[in-house]
Amino acid sequence: MSTAAAPAQPAGLPASPLVITAVVMLGSFMTILDSTIANVALPHMQPSLNAAADSVTWVLTSYIVATAVATPLTGWLAARIGRRSLFLWSVAGFTITSVMCGLAGSLTEMVIWRMLQGAAGAFLAPLGQAYVLDVWPPAKHGPAMAWWGVGVMVGPILGPVVGGWLTDSFDWRWVFLINLPFGLICFAWATAVLPEPALPQRRFDLIGFAMLALGMAALQLALDRGQQLDWLESWEVRIEFGLAIAGLWAFGVHALATPGAIVDRQLLTDRNAMTGMLFITMVGFLLVATTALLPTMVQTMFGYPVVAAGELMMPRGIGMMIAMMSAGQLLGRGVDPRLMLGVGFTLTGAALWGMSLFSPQQDAWPFMSTGFVQGLGLGLIFVPLNTVAFASLPMALRTDASAIFMLLRNIGGSIGISVAVALLERQTQVSHADLGSGITPFSQPWADPAALAAAGLGGVVAVLDGTVSKQAVMIAYIDVFRAMSVMALAMLLLLPILKRPKPAPPVHLPE
Repeated sequence: MSTAAAPAQPAGLPASPLVITAVVMLGSFMTILDSTIANVALPHMQPSLNAAADSVTWVLTSYIVATAVATPLTGWLAARIGRRSLFLWSVAGFTITSVMCGLAGSLTEMVIWRMLQGAAGAFLAPLGQAYVLDVWPPAKHGPAMAWWGVGVMVGPILGPVVGGWLTDSFDWRWVFLINLPFGLICFAWATAVLPEPALPQRRFDLIGFAMLALGMAALQLALDRGQQLDWLESWEVRIEFGLAIAGLWAFGVHALATPGAIVDRQLLTDRNAMTGMLFITMVGFLLVATTALLPTMVQTMFGYPVVAAGELMMPRGIGMMIAMMSAGQLLGRGVDPRLMLGVGFTLTGAALWGMSLFSPQQDAWPFMSTGFVQGLGLGLIFVPLNTVAFASLPMALRTDASAIFMLLRNIGGSIGISVAVALLERQTQVSHADLGSGITPFSQPWADPAALAAAGLGGVVAVLDGTVSKQAVMIAYIDVFRAMSVMALAMLLLLPILKRPKPAPPVHLPE
């Protein structure tokens, strides 16, 4: 018989909501940090693992695909074995597989352990969000989500910084081994303090999971390998996109028509939840795309070393933390979350527009100031967004909703990287052709016989091509940032769809 979710019952030592928030925040932070921490270590892994440049990227792809496939199982597994038990198993599995990644001696071993690491850690962030929403009363959801959100949003920013420092100072293997002490602390802490909510039992929706897993895995593969294989010029990418569309379409039809599907119908028909999913996808897009573009730009265009490049990204994380703390307080005082979302997207769009004004001759200040403003904007988006999207959902659906939100944030990040990199390369080629067409035999230094004689024809051509290429890349970055700014500001048009949240009564879920 179906039953409503009962209040959480203690399974260890009595703990305050703040302590529970801290422990689940640590677990979430570890996994989200690991989604980007290995990026800068890939060139160092390549000789150690005897891997080619195009195959070593499977270290990243395997983690992303495994996370996408495993995340939708969070709700069913939490109901099946218990939310607390699933959290503990996930921390243990993530810690063990992290150590095995650090000890891997071949690319095959690394890919297998990274896949298992992604699958084990996929549950921690959605479980953490569900715990935070359950242990705090609705009036405190804003401040609580602010604290938890710091780990979720700042993790992708700190990943390349921490990864670069560990690789430069020690060895690339410490990018993974560093998880061992934190995993042990998190496991012991969670064992002592996490409660075990009584959740209704659910049957396993094999068809729904298969369709969703197929769609998500195919989409992630297409996004990750598309740039390398020239997108739709490759039959592999065409097939992957086709499988993604078919799988996700079939899953949507199945979920709406089938009671007890892996994602409940109430979640898919809740206006605030669905609009929030669109917003969180865009947040992932803007956050991860900027995280991918800026460090590369400051290193290649401005000559900053990897650690210094990471330090230039720190003001964004600081702005994000300040905004999240402020957003939590404002929500606690009754400020309309839709107003805060509007301010957040406006600040994000303004910061990205400021990035489109970058110049090759600038100093560090524009990077830091625009990053800080973007952090403020994203921080003002994340906290009220979660409050609006989850307020009308009953506790029994929060784990499912949290899993879908984390999945869509990751999908948004993958789309953001793919679109940004593809647009950057395309605009670089276009700008190079436009700038090159303006160079004639009468242009300087061609018109200066002395300079031409001193450098030689080949030297002059090389200098000109290098100058044109650098300017073309800079123009391409400007175009990408400007396009992202327009996308952020366009999200303001969707704000009227959101309703001011009102808590809903619990719902009965079928077995």
